[in-house]
Amino acid sequence: MCGIIGCAGRGDETLDVLLSGLEGLEYRGYDSAGVALSNGNLSVCKREGEIHRLQQAVTGDLVGPVGIGHTRWSTHGPPSDANAHPHTDCSDDVAVVHNGIVENYADLRAELADRGHAFDSDTDTEVIPHLIEEGLADGATFEEAFRAAVARLEGSYALAAVSSGSETILATRHDSPLVVGVGDDAAYIASDVPAFLDYTDRVVYLEDGEFARLESGSWTVSDSDGRLLDKSVSRVEWDAEETAKSGYDHYMLKEIHEQPRALRKCLRGRVDELTGAVDVEALDGLDPSSVQFVACGTSYHAALHGASALREAGVHAQAFLASEYATAPAPVTDDTLVVGITQSGETADTLSALREAQRRGVETLAMTNVVGSTAARECDRALFIRAGPEIGVAATKTFSSQVVAANLLSASLAPQSDAREVVEALRDLPGQVQEVLDSSRAERVAEQFLDSEGYFFVGRGYHHPVALEGALKLKEITYKHAEGFPAGELKHGVLALVTEETPVFALVTGNGEEATKTVGNVKEVEAREAPVVTVTDGVSDVERYADAVLEIPETHPRVAPVLANVQLQLVAYHVAKKLGRSIDKPRNLAKSVTVE
Repeated sequence: MCGIIGCAGRGDETLDVLLSGLEGLEYRGYDSAGVALSNGNLSVCKREGEIHRLQQAVTGDLVGPVGIGHTRWSTHGPPSDANAHPHTDCSDDVAVVHNGIVENYADLRAELADRGHAFDSDTDTEVIPHLIEEGLADGATFEEAFRAAVARLEGSYALAAVSSGSETILATRHDSPLVVGVGDDAAYIASDVPAFLDYTDRVVYLEDGEFARLESGSWTVSDSDGRLLDKSVSRVEWDAEETAKSGYDHYMLKEIHEQPRALRKCLRGRVDELTGAVDVEALDGLDPSSVQFVACGTSYHAALHGASALREAGVHAQAFLASEYATAPAPVTDDTLVVGITQSGETADTLSALREAQRRGVETLAMTNVVGSTAARECDRALFIRAGPEIGVAATKTFSSQVVAANLLSASLAPQSDAREVVEALRDLPGQVQEVLDSSRAERVAEQFLDSEGYFFVGRGYHHPVALEGALKLKEITYKHAEGFPAGELKHGVLALVTEETPVFALVTGNGEEATKTVGNVKEVEAREAPVVTVTDGVSDVERYADAVLEIPETHPRVAPVLANVQLQLVAYHVAKKLGRSIDKPRNLAKSVTVE
């Protein structure tokens, strides 16, 4: 979840590159930040808090041809200057930045302390520079000492290190992402591409157990035995402008408004509007008897939608929380397909679940936003959602694109009689999302219920995952209590919490059985004098029982949840803004969860 950046070959610009890179990675963590530059001696500066505090603290003596930086999401030890990375050894000759968890750090720390090493932090990371220090003291080269230290580690890690007297950055990974950026006269290393996208769009993705060596204008990758590897260089399709705010107050608001474009990209070249056929090359030849989705957070809500769509088409399908599946997997057969939904392609729990599926011999599919991600590389197939970079911690456009991609998967595996209607609805979806964005009354609703004690979200069928997602968005960025439920579960305990101070958001579209039953649930809420906000297409009579209405266009039942979700995204955003919350960087959270 932490962010790493390294740069070799930019001369006096090294510090500026590191600081701008950390800004591009701040969505991965913002408890503290720091940099280390090597110029004969090591210069280190680090501060608790967001990156602007580090920027205020840096001084003119922070110079050097190579350097590393880090933005932290705390796992071991609270946010503080001392626990901020980079961490150094006893003599301040080695500096290390780390993303992951060193599971055997307590044993290593005790062993090093017995040999006289002094520690300044509570972190697991600090053992690493001390291990490297011991190797150097025994006469090893910097790279030999680095490799020997890495061999002692258990757990997950992406590491980068610099040493005084050396103009080299050494880096490696195991279960945490790391990518090399290839510039014309410089080389970069980072947790994610946005860190160096201003400088190059050429990248090399490291695999577990590989080591990178960066020097001015050059880079090499080798295996655990030191053999040089011939790694291919890829080009990233994103451009730097896509990772900027582009005039919006927050990345989240920008990304909400980017949804029409993201959805068009997800659909482009994949559907035939005349026949209703779906043609996705990554899905060619798939014919599973059952499908298991594994995912976390927002992606899990998209997985619930995908499983419902497949079950409706007659395919046995289930959605599992990846963190549970990895340790208690469901039974599979030879022709089970396991689909991992992960925006970043680096979510640790989802990767663990996919690896468990692979160990059991079944086919795996990554549904992800990031070409070259670990999930995309390790799975048998990859279905890219094409949403473009998403910087805000709270997922918005990627959820909509995941739901559309899940519908493409369902239509490809099990076409239904209404396939043409579904494709037509998907075709119209980007324009309808724009219509919602242009006419939404979400800000007015946010103001009306700003001081509520809690918020409940209910829906049936395809609206149930969106009820969960609406609650998640609200709690993520407003810090207010919010819960989502299937509408029918209100009377099984939840009504005990419903009061005049707890608005209930009810998702109701169409006038079928699900809508009729949900309207009945709304009446139950109204009888308890709780305010009701309905998200509706106006087909049913639910508006009669509502204190506020958020309208969406009428469309196919499989597509309506995307439109309803846009309204709930806007409600969450406006509540958070009126409360003065840190919308793009909510407390205690990070964008890419790369630890279990």
